[in-house]
Amino acid sequence: MAMENKLGITDAAELARVEEKLSKKKALEMFETGMLDKLEVGTFKALSHIHKCLFEDIYDFAGKVREVNIAKGGFRFAPVMYLEAALDNISNMPQSTYEEIIEKYVEMNVAHPFREGNGRSARIWLDYILKKEIRQVVDWSKVDKEDYLLAMERSPIKDVEIKVLLKAALTDRIHDREIYMKGIDASYHYEGYYVYKTEDLHDE
Repeated sequence: MAMENKLGITDAAELARVEEKLSKKKALEMFETGMLDKLEVGTFKALSHIHKCLFEDIYDFAGKVREVNIAKGGFRFAPVMYLEAALDNISNMPQSTYEEIIEKYVEMNVAHPFREGNGRSARIWLDYILKKEIRQVVDWSKVDKEDYLLAMERSPIKDVEIKVLLKAALTDRIHDREIYMKGIDASYHYEGYYVYKTEDLHDE
């Protein structure tokens, strides 16, 4: 079953295809209009704005903090009851060095604030922190997808692997559209399905 969406799509594979197409179109619009440069880089508010822009044509929850606990592969992301506090703490984490920025990115992944689309919105968010603070971004074409997913999976316990992997792919081509667009590729997202604890939903 597909996640409930504004388009009335009931097939999960079809929804994934449409979602990727529409989110890439929105990502390109954000890049070309310079909208991202106006955001308060490194805050959850900025990430929420990115997520809303990417997915507002598909999901009612675009840009909204999830109201349900989620887990994947046995790993539980931040519980709903602590999520708002966690997001405030992450927004206030330092981001002046490469190491600090990746640590912040890892914490945002652990928080996983949205029901869907966390990876894509967070990679754009990450690149704009890197761009502002160290004048570099990740060239995602140089990041092996399987290595990335495994490193992100292990990052809550040990973040050395993801730091090394992404550092090797840094580039100073911070205004390159193709490099930016590679980060929105849905194939960098975790495979499989989230497990939702529906008893924690407030409005469904």
